[in-house]
Amino acid sequence: MSVTAPAGFEAAGVAAGLKTTGKPDVAVVVNRGPRKVGAAVFTSNRAKANPIIWSQQAVADRVVEAVVLNSGGANCFTGAFGFQTTHQTAEKAAELLGISAGDVLVCSTGLIGVGDEIFRAKVLTGTEQAIAELSSDGGESAAQAIMTTDTVAKTAVVSRDGWTIGGMAKGAGMLAPGLATMLVVITTDAVLEPLEADSALRTATGQTFDRLDSDGCMSTNDQVTLLANGASGVVPDLDDFAAALSGLCQELAVKLQGDAEGASHDITIEVQHAASEQEAVEVGRSVARNNLFKAAIFGNDPNWGRVLAAIGTTAAQFDPYDVDVWMNGVRVCSEGGPDRPREEVDLTPRATHLVIDLKVGEATASILTNDLTHDYVHENSAYAS
Repeated sequence: MSVTAPAGFEAAGVAAGLKTTGKPDVAVVVNRGPRKVGAAVFTSNRAKANPIIWSQQAVADRVVEAVVLNSGGANCFTGAFGFQTTHQTAEKAAELLGISAGDVLVCSTGLIGVGDEIFRAKVLTGTEQAIAELSSDGGESAAQAIMTTDTVAKTAVVSRDGWTIGGMAKGAGMLAPGLATMLVVITTDAVLEPLEADSALRTATGQTFDRLDSDGCMSTNDQVTLLANGASGVVPDLDDFAAALSGLCQELAVKLQGDAEGASHDITIEVQHAASEQEAVEVGRSVARNNLFKAAIFGNDPNWGRVLAAIGTTAAQFDPYDVDVWMNGVRVCSEGGPDRPREEVDLTPRATHLVIDLKVGEATASILTNDLTHDYVHENSAYAS
């Protein structure tokens, strides 16, 4: 049931004609509960889409009653007209729901530069249609409406003693961290104070979505939103809630990784014994963004030399001649030199596990990424059409 699994939420997804396929492309999620707590994190890309600019302003008071999302056009680099489109979308939703436009967040995804008069008309019409179809069973249709190059809708639900968290996500390309990495809406019927929701969301995204680095490309439209309505009447233990939220975000991040454009391998890069968590992340990300390494994995080649070359570009503490590397359970590099024969490594499974032992400290971190394939290049070379 996705975002409508927690009590007091309604959603819908409709086809407004933004997609040439005729599939759903406008979604609305509404908080009908007694509390209207909202928190959000956004892309750190300086090139921000109009919905991001609007939503950053709207969420500042930590009150959110609804989120309107569209696929089929990013409404980015569409100038003042595009910002007016976002504003009108919030106003249309507010008018129909009887709330303030300042309590409506807006999200868009699709091709950058799309957002003309036809786009505006379809988004506004779709918003009206979706609100007319809102229901407590509408989570799945909403999840389908935000898909772009995704092949499957991505949802997750976590239930605890008396309260629930639900989420939906989209993303299959331009997956790289910047406070958020895609469009995500998360809902909960737990009783949370605004600062508690904000803190839990930032911690969860920092440990999950921010460590998904599929292709090193940061979007202009990334947004992760958490809505908390208190409909359960249960005040959760904050540590329990934070753990549950992080677990749900991790589940969605793994689903995003598994649906990355053209990928044939899902790669987990685990960095061990780093001087700090920050340095472990830096090392893992250097490998995740190394096209030579990613191409080698596509070819089922355990080329560990490319791993050492990648981590050598970082500022992390380590001795290049005291690093161990494992690929799918086989130690191919020991103390910066060859270890087991490459023939012992089986890289044919989709799941690929790379372990890098820096032998410096006690910190560890994992980065999720994918291989670089012909299909990825083809899909992104033809995306505009």
